[in-house]
Amino acid sequence: MKYNDTVHKIIMILTWLCIIGLCLSIILPFLNIIALSFNDGGDAQKGGIYFVPRDFTLDNYIEVFKQSTILNALGISLFRTIVGTVISVFLTAMAAYALKSKTLPYRKTITFFIFFTMLFSGGVIPYYLVLNDLNLTNTIWVYIIPSLYSVWNLLIMRTFFLTIPENIEEAAIIDGCNEFQLFTRIIIPMSRPVIATIALFNAVSHWNDWFTGSFFVRDSELRPLATLLQEMLTTQKALSDALKQNSVSYEMLERVTITGDSLKMATIIIVVIPVLFIYPFIQKHFNKGVNIGSMKD
Repeated sequence: MKYNDTVHKIIMILTWLCIIGLCLSIILPFLNIIALSFNDGGDAQKGGIYFVPRDFTLDNYIEVFKQSTILNALGISLFRTIVGTVISVFLTAMAAYALKSKTLPYRKTITFFIFFTMLFSGGVIPYYLVLNDLNLTNTIWVYIIPSLYSVWNLLIMRTFFLTIPENIEEAAIIDGCNEFQLFTRIIIPMSRPVIATIALFNAVSHWNDWFTGSFFVRDSELRPLATLLQEMLTTQKALSDALKQNSVSYEMLERVTITGDSLKMATIIIVVIPVLFIYPFIQKHFNKGVNIGSMKD
């Protein structure tokens, strides 16, 4: 008995050490990025900055918001995240409600073919050809329409709907509710945990997606913040071109008050902060939505 208790304690200690190590590997680099974003760019080039700014300044953030390209990219990201999330959650909920109905003809066959698309993909080139034929490439709708449905989110929501007692639906129908009223007045209010979870999945996916803007959009005015950040992280050309549009600011940069690296750090924080701000308000629904939606059937 004592041997088992000792082994259990060792396993728990090792588990906690792994968790703490994983958390530190995530938190410490993020703290370093925050410190660099609030530090003078020229001073940061000397090195030695870890978790606390040595020469505190807000110039990096001021310069970021002075750039029209970055502000435009921020607007694109906000538009696609808000509009895409709202439409996607509503349509996914409608599809999940239909699939959970036992009276739907060929329900299992439809579910199988939907699940099949989750396992196999045609590849990037056929995907691009389809988007091009639909006239979606190089438009803002390429961010929203192709991502309206996610099979994983659909299955989670359908499974959650199946946990709602059937007698509640039957009582609503007896009271005169049609299917749409039943969906909007009964199912949706009772499914707030899974809706909040799916909304979070969609919002984070839209906000962090750089691939679509990089491969399917040629117009620089339509590129979201994540794509712009990806370009800034891989090349200094786009950043330098944007800064040279303002000769006064560029002369300041020559005196290394602000550098490309310091602006990249500030932009990273701007990209990350909205997700960190939203998550605490949804967290109370998150675990319940995922657990019930993925485990029960």
